[in-house]
Amino acid sequence: MSEVREFCVKMRASRCGEHVSGAERIVDERLVPRAVAALAERALSHEKGSPDFINIKVEEPGEMVRLKALAVATNEVSTAVEGRARAAQLLAEAGVGRANEIMALFRESYSMRGAMLVDADTLERLEPDRERGVRATRMDAADTAVCGVFRGKNHFAEAVVLATKVANAPGIVGEVCVSDDPGYVTGYVAAKSMGYQRITVMKESGDPCGGRIFLYRGPREDVEKCIRFLERQSVIVEGAPSAPNAPGEVRLDGIARELDAIEQAGLSRSCRALRSPTGPTARVDVDGAMRDVVVLASNDYLDLARDPRVTGAAAAAAHAWGAGSGGSRLTTGTQPPHEALERRIAAFKGEEAAILYATGYMANVGVVTALAGKGDVVFSDELNHASIIDGCRLSGADVVVYRHGDMDELARRLAAARACRRRVVVSDGVFSMDGDILDLPRFLAVCRANDAFSVVDEAHATGVVGRTGRGLVEHFGCGHPDVTVGTLSKALGSEGGFACGAEIIVKYLRNRSRPFVFSTAPGAPAVASGEAALAVLEAEPWRVAALRENVAFFLGELAGHDVAARSESAIVSVIVGDERRAVKAAEALLREGFLVSAIRYPTVARGAARLRVAVMSAHTKEQLAAAAAAIARCGM
Repeated sequence: MSEVREFCVKMRASRCGEHVSGAERIVDERLVPRAVAALAERALSHEKGSPDFINIKVEEPGEMVRLKALAVATNEVSTAVEGRARAAQLLAEAGVGRANEIMALFRESYSMRGAMLVDADTLERLEPDRERGVRATRMDAADTAVCGVFRGKNHFAEAVVLATKVANAPGIVGEVCVSDDPGYVTGYVAAKSMGYQRITVMKESGDPCGGRIFLYRGPREDVEKCIRFLERQSVIVEGAPSAPNAPGEVRLDGIARELDAIEQAGLSRSCRALRSPTGPTARVDVDGAMRDVVVLASNDYLDLARDPRVTGAAAAAAHAWGAGSGGSRLTTGTQPPHEALERRIAAFKGEEAAILYATGYMANVGVVTALAGKGDVVFSDELNHASIIDGCRLSGADVVVYRHGDMDELARRLAAARACRRRVVVSDGVFSMDGDILDLPRFLAVCRANDAFSVVDEAHATGVVGRTGRGLVEHFGCGHPDVTVGTLSKALGSEGGFACGAEIIVKYLRNRSRPFVFSTAPGAPAVASGEAALAVLEAEPWRVAALRENVAFFLGELAGHDVAARSESAIVSVIVGDERRAVKAAEALLREGFLVSAIRYPTVARGAARLRVAVMSAHTKEQLAAAAAAIARCGM
């Protein structure tokens, strides 16, 4: 996968030869068209009037330096006279001895296109071209949204970025600046020693004059190095705020910037409400109108969530035991439905015992953090689900991530860690973004040869893999992992998670697994519906066969349209690549009547966005054929 390149986009606008506006951004290649359009719009809407010439230049920035933004402080003043006096005082505090003379010299910079470069001690002018001055260019915030690349001009944010670059130039000991925008009266003094000192009033409102002085202290032979840094070195400034720190607002500043960046990268997420029960079809809002669409995004693989036997069990349990459990399993949260479901799960999976959790996510976190801690090592497949990743991080153990499905690498890593107290290897059984399955026999052999605990998450395998949906052990006809984790919320159409294994391990989890000990138990309605779903699955294994047949049919239809895809489960991923393109494809599919998920970073790697299709046993061949044709039109 090729690395995304970055470009510097520069805009300069003038009228009758006089400067009107200028700005620049450093963005990745995917944002260049938007940056060009935004900067052109900015030039055309400047308060100085419309330009008669706009120059936009796009070039690679070359090697970039990353700098931490200067600390920001605000100096409140009432008049321009006060503001200039405060600027002189700040310069003096920064060790610049002739501050008042510098402020008097400042007016001479008004007519210059760039900044005045002045010796801080002798006040000698150092810029090679006194009419042009020195221009600080090639810089941007790490998050371009900070500088308003798609929102118009942000004087404050842009000034912080510029001041940060200038303050880090060789020999620069200070800077004074006032904008030439008539409506912007705030200026600043900046230096590495004092940070960015914002001064609220430094000129009268409506005054079109503004300027900038860079103060240099050092050998004359190094002046050229200073200018080269200012004009040619590309700089990205990290942590630049988007607005001055106002009481009650600063705590939200970083959140707003992160949300802007998420949206610009095509990674923004929102909830879509279904207006009918989940199933192979559902009623959703499409462009403001309610429509029935084919659902290809649900994990209810066996269509059990709306089965009358399952919903009836939930209703009966609610009447008998109440809607909620009222406590954790170790206090008041254990009722007969909980015990019955644990026994049924253990029998279904061929294990000695099982333990229920509120969610599958909590089951993974609970198992990993109970089995591993400080001094231990957890080995995790690089494509494991986020719940496993978070369990590894929270455990406090050392974490070794091995290449996806690479049992040879896993064996080498295990052999190299024999000295640790305990080794735990954890893997998805079905990998939820690609639909491939774990080579369980080889996985178990490697774990046992190295005396390591084996943990397998069968969230997407239970009800899907194996002749009767019992999972990977049934599929391969092999032994069991030490712990099998699963969920009731996918093929079983209910809610909650579980772990099962030997009685001694389940007893250990009841005592050491914090999500079990400290969480309120799932309510009886969810628990009873989960047991009912298991009973239906055991009585009707044809659902598993129908699901497998539908997956094979759908893959054949995609292949007939030259769309590459494969699957060993109910998950079929069609790789798109670009995040925004995947979102647009999903939106186009919805308009055609198909609800498909666009999966993007951080769920998958950057540039590996895909359409993730979840096939159900209840989908008709006609629905799947039409979906494959629509994906070929919209997604590739």
